[in-house]
Amino acid sequence: MAGILAWFWNERFWLPHNVTWADLKNTEEATFPQAEDLYLAFPLAFCIFMVRLIFERFVAKPCAIALNIQANGPQIAQPNAILEKVFTAITKHPDEKRLEGLSKQLDWDVRSIQRWFRQRCNQEKPSTLRKFCESMWRFSFSLYVFTYGVRFLKKTPWLWNTRHCWYNYPYQPLTTDLHYYYILELSFYWSLMFSQFTDIKRKDFGIMFLHHLVAIFLISFSYVNNMARVGTLVLCLHDSADALLEAAKMANYAKFQKICDLLFVMFAMVFITTRLGIFPLWVLNTTLFESWEIVGPYPSWWVFNLLLLLIQGLNCFWSYLIVKIACKAISKGKAGKWNPLHVSKDDRSDIESSSDEEDSEPPGKNPHTATTTNGTSGTNGYLLTGSCSVDD
Repeated sequence: MAGILAWFWNERFWLPHNVTWADLKNTEEATFPQAEDLYLAFPLAFCIFMVRLIFERFVAKPCAIALNIQANGPQIAQPNAILEKVFTAITKHPDEKRLEGLSKQLDWDVRSIQRWFRQRCNQEKPSTLRKFCESMWRFSFSLYVFTYGVRFLKKTPWLWNTRHCWYNYPYQPLTTDLHYYYILELSFYWSLMFSQFTDIKRKDFGIMFLHHLVAIFLISFSYVNNMARVGTLVLCLHDSADALLEAAKMANYAKFQKICDLLFVMFAMVFITTRLGIFPLWVLNTTLFESWEIVGPYPSWWVFNLLLLLIQGLNCFWSYLIVKIACKAISKGKAGKWNPLHVSKDDRSDIESSSDEEDSEPPGKNPHTATTTNGTSGTNGYLLTGSCSVDD
């Protein structure tokens, strides 16, 4: 074990040339990031999760009820042993041949069987009240951590001149505010890593899981080798759009359509501007070029920049989805009033639906187009992914 630890904490990997771990030990004059500080994130992540439960029950839920958001779930499908067996053991989306066979076996018309499968799929969907509470928690935390980050960074020299991220590196003292900001962000992502298995499942679950892993690794990695200054820029920049996204979701669940449209447009503008404009031109420029000029490359420097480039790849993917939604919305708007959020269900990761609307679909509609890949039915909804949180 001692050999493994010595190999893992090899100074020639983590630190620039001629710098040792002994040089970064805490003294009475200065405090530096220590790897053991990261253990604080685990109890704090548990505390954040408990605060979330209290917040959702005693703050978010009363707000939702005040906005007339009901806890009632979708219409329950009538019990049927044969259809239940097909649904659980064979397929949730039977083709026309199977529908005809079931129709003869049960003496039901095909339309009724289609409706049963839609209702059965919808039974597993969370209620709008639960969605609202989850979004309100994320909105509140995102707004708080972004506000804190802005207030902290505006007093730092590296916000106004990114070259200060590398002057005297790695002998840059760790301030109390920077330490709190880093550990809070890391704790939040750890809480998301565990809660996402119980949270509302969306189509981008895999991408979000990868995002959380990369975020945790990037925060921890940059803390250990004291790249925390530029790390704060990355964190604050990626937090900028999250509150708008969750606010748009909340407006959607409360059926404030115009406010939802406006917030989503604002979110899209902020997201694309920060992730495709400011991040590569400002942050990647300093991590790739200014740091090369001032400090020079070393092994962990390459790993850090590769992680940032992976984050940028995810940013491009989500930006592509947003632009795709906008293009479809504009094309739909040519035939009538433009609604920037009324888009095809196949491009949404969080789809709202109404059982009454589903039951009123025309009889000739293909059953495969009535459901999405996650088993939810969509007749009207929005691209409001929980993903764009580097959550972010």
